[in-house]
Amino acid sequence: MGAYHAGSLAVQELMGVRDRADHVGRSLGQDIKPVAAAFLELQPLLIVGAADPGTGSVWASALTGDPGFVRATGPRQMSVALGAGHASGARTDGRPVGARGTARATAAGRRPHGDPGGPLAAALKTPGTHIGTIALDPRTRRRMRLDGRLSPTPRGFAVTADRVFSNCPKYIQRRESYETLPDREPGPPHRLAELAPQHAAFIRASDTFFLATVHPAGADASHRGGSPGFVRVTSARELTWPDYPGNAMFLSLGNLRSDPRAGLFFLDWSTGTTLQLTGEARTEFTAAGNRTVRFTLTEAVWTPAALPLRWSAPEYSPANPDLPG
Repeated sequence: MGAYHAGSLAVQELMGVRDRADHVGRSLGQDIKPVAAAFLELQPLLIVGAADPGTGSVWASALTGDPGFVRATGPRQMSVALGAGHASGARTDGRPVGARGTARATAAGRRPHGDPGGPLAAALKTPGTHIGTIALDPRTRRRMRLDGRLSPTPRGFAVTADRVFSNCPKYIQRRESYETLPDREPGPPHRLAELAPQHAAFIRASDTFFLATVHPAGADASHRGGSPGFVRVTSARELTWPDYPGNAMFLSLGNLRSDPRAGLFFLDWSTGTTLQLTGEARTEFTAAGNRTVRFTLTEAVWTPAALPLRWSAPEYSPANPDLPG
């Protein structure tokens, strides 16, 4: 397959950006370059997207660990250690952690943070799973995506890359530091058939979410950002968001054109609470060239304090339409 499959090509044609997409598509490759490998090893957070091998539902989720839990282990291979300890309570900007953030070394056998027991548990243990990943660093507004096939390993899993590339910093909210709270205990996950008012409010307050999509030859995980309120909850089982101008490749919208299954991942960057949604999404195009994505919920998972990371307050991206304040 070339840089784009039929779904992405169709959206590019519809939007009149085929030439630009061909130019940008030259950045797509299979190799993890040294600068990308160095970037991966600094990250405490990795977003993954895949289809559950039993149900076919597409989910997005987050995995966390001490920097180095994600690393390049070959020119085209990334390895992830699941359940890596969070022994340090130090801030990443070098400042000491306050009393509430100071933490003991992680005890042996502690329940790992991330998705080992969540909606993607089976996918992360199944050889050959198509998986999309994105490492996003709010401190620098940098992001890197790697899609490929998964192989389980004794410590977690490895991904053989089909596609590796970086995106611009558009719509990424800057958060200058984080601290790891290893004593933060995840609450029990709650399975939902529809969104209650508290979940709708959580979504409306979000300035970021992650989108997992699939196509016949792979999976992808991408970032969506904007000012709080950019995602609208229109009913207990439906939400919408604007598709802002981007790199013209239309990888996610192209996937949705080929296969409407999608997974959404929202998080509270301070409390670590997460909301995962699975369902179907379709893109609505207007004559003026604007795009809105409409998502219909099949199932959701709400997990209080799911992640051990506490990030500083956001500095909103200057690219966001309608910046707050």
